[in-house]
Amino acid sequence: MNPATPLPGGHDTPTVYYDGGCPVCTREIAMYRQQPGAEGIRWVDASTCGAEELGAQLSREAALARLHLRGADGQLVSGAAAFTGMWREMPRWRWLGVLFGKGWRLAALEGVYHAFLRVRRVWRRA
Repeated sequence: MNPATPLPGGHDTPTVYYDGGCPVCTREIAMYRQQPGAEGIRWVDASTCGAEELGAQLSREAALARLHLRGADGQLVSGAAAFTGMWREMPRWRWLGVLFGKGWRLAALEGVYHAFLRVRRVWRRA
């Protein structure tokens, strides 16, 4: 499927924006891309894509700073919300997205992600 092709029902393909310049991020995204359901997600490396691929309301700087997901409805989320949204798109991971997708669990996951981002700065420079 062409990444820009709308899905049935007039909605666009869910899109994950990730930092391909981060070796840890790249390995993790490569693992997700091999999962069932991943073919229904558009994967955009924010470190190398054109500005037009980032779409509305997402700068390259923001896209490189945190994982982002633009849902099929066009809503843009980042961090833990992006992970849980991405997981809900893949059958093997859906349960995790549902479990951590709301309330205190989402807040706790965001805290863990924020801690990861602090460590990631070192890897990003390497």
